[in-house]
Amino acid sequence: MAVVGGGYTGLWTALAVRERLPAARVVVLEAEICGHGPSGRNGGFLNGWWAVLGDLRRLVGDAGALEVARAGARIVPAVRDFCERRGEDVWLREGGELMVSAAPAQDAAIAERVEAARALGVEDEAVPLTGEEVRERCDSPVFRGGVFFRDGANVQPALLVRALRRAALADGVTVHERSPVVALEDGFVRTPRGRLRAAEIVVATNAAMTGWGPVARRLTNFGSYVVLTEPVPELVERIGWTGGESIVDGRMFVHYFRTTRDGRVLMGSGSGPIGLGGRIDGRFSRDRPTAARAEAGLRRLLPDLAEARVDRSWGGPIDVSADHMPFFGTVPGKRVHYGAGYSGNGVGPSWVGGQILASLVAGLDDEWTRLPLVTRRVKPLPPEPLKRLGGGLVRTAIIACEAAEEQGRRGPLPARAAAALPRLLGMQIGTR
Repeated sequence: MAVVGGGYTGLWTALAVRERLPAARVVVLEAEICGHGPSGRNGGFLNGWWAVLGDLRRLVGDAGALEVARAGARIVPAVRDFCERRGEDVWLREGGELMVSAAPAQDAAIAERVEAARALGVEDEAVPLTGEEVRERCDSPVFRGGVFFRDGANVQPALLVRALRRAALADGVTVHERSPVVALEDGFVRTPRGRLRAAEIVVATNAAMTGWGPVARRLTNFGSYVVLTEPVPELVERIGWTGGESIVDGRMFVHYFRTTRDGRVLMGSGSGPIGLGGRIDGRFSRDRPTAARAEAGLRRLLPDLAEARVDRSWGGPIDVSADHMPFFGTVPGKRVHYGAGYSGNGVGPSWVGGQILASLVAGLDDEWTRLPLVTRRVKPLPPEPLKRLGGGLVRTAIIACEAAEEQGRRGPLPARAAAALPRLLGMQIGTR
């Protein structure tokens, strides 16, 4: 079988196929080097779906939401087990995840997480915190309150993807890097240097799939950027952020931030540019305004780090589905399987994706292929260029609203109307 894409999803799939079908010959084809794409340049947040339980309830009902969330709860233990068995150090730190309100308009996002967990009888998965309790974990004058999810960890993302590559090779998987796939044919994968016969094909290129016909109407691309400070362990100690918690705020275009093993602080902003027709260009890695918003978020949210120098910044594309959740399936009439739409949360869920895709390859009807991530219908997005134009309008409107809210003002009426438009059309993209 052939796996197209050497990132997290592709490599987890290759490993899971070898577990289910030990006699299978598995070949991974990667256009650059494994981890060159978002798998090697993300924020390193490792968690499942307890934090979006309310969204899951709306999409797949209470039973489906719990099914997906419990599948996601297996992610961190699985990565821990992988590292222990393989002798790999990926800077895994299990400190949980903290969602904070950093403006009055974000309070509702915190309350919704707590209420969703309470309604489903899993209160321990979303523990409310007062402002004082939040600041005991990370002292910031703008934190108003929060919710703590014990299901959360972080990793050094490039170390994880390279560890997966080593594991795949050790398990007998063939990995061909710098081998871009230019066409999928019936039972074949074509590269510039030839064809590979494959009875089963998995397409796991995520952000690069937004221009691929079978899924193009269910995906779009957004840019996400991070800034990384110089090592400042003394400043991190000063604000009491020593528990290893990964943190996100309550915005739609979230700030996400964490510490690193060597005492740096990473701050990300999911407010980057939107793609057109599946093309991934320089805007996804060299968009200065988005990098500037990430640094502005660092200075506002953690003012005690004002003297911390930003050493570097980088960006990458994220594949966003119409309902903000990943989806998996098989192209009708073909043995071509796919998974995409992690919507900015792929480091952990890609492990689940690998289990699902391996079971699809093996033709199994099991706990993985019965998940709503496989069985639900994803509402299509508008065709291009409406997808790009509409997405760009909504993105600009939300950025304007969230900037105003952080300054204690309501967003302009036209911006608020544009930001609410996707929800009126039954989509989760850009909704607030």
